[in-house]
Amino acid sequence: MKPEESEGIVEKWLRAWSLSRDLPMPQKYASGYRINVGEPKQKVRYVFPELNNDFFSLAKTVDESWVFLKVCAPYEEFRPLIPTHWIVQPQGYMMYCNSRMNFGNNAMPDGYSMDIQRHSPEKCIVRIIYENKEAAIGRLIIIDGIAVYDRIVTEEKHRRKGLAKKIMAVLEDIAFSEGTQYNFLVATEQGRLLYESLGWKLYSVYTSVVIPSNN
Repeated sequence: MKPEESEGIVEKWLRAWSLSRDLPMPQKYASGYRINVGEPKQKVRYVFPELNNDFFSLAKTVDESWVFLKVCAPYEEFRPLIPTHWIVQPQGYMMYCNSRMNFGNNAMPDGYSMDIQRHSPEKCIVRIIYENKEAAIGRLIIIDGIAVYDRIVTEEKHRRKGLAKKIMAVLEDIAFSEGTQYNFLVATEQGRLLYESLGWKLYSVYTSVVIPSNN
């Protein structure tokens, strides 16, 4: 399945994102979506699959701090068209992979062990443990035929040991065992390099802006 053949992929990803974080499901807002995150520095996020008048109207209306606007478009395309109090955040990248990833030699380093927890038919959490402490973690949400990989994190002192690849490999096996072969995630700039090395491709840039607090 190619991205253009998957209708509503952004909406599906948002539902998976919400499930991963135990948040309310996204609600339709004009041509985009609204999620009540409820965190001190992220109260609400609005997500738009494309840049349009709904996005610009909201950008001109909202003046509350820690409300995020997110859109599948480069910042340069809309920077001059929104109020200057909106501050751009580090660039994100929506990525997809519809074939087996290329892990190469992916043996577990000595002293590390794997913990796999299936929280529901849709949600799985994989941890790598070292000396009874969490060294790395990743989540998989399977929703409407799409496997969404989320919050893949390695603790700093355990990096450069291939732990993220090991977690991705286990999550991929789980996804394929469920008959799901279309993978999707949102990566940071650094994460993008890792995922490209595994065979992932760019679906869209994913740009976020927010009004930070003056305090």
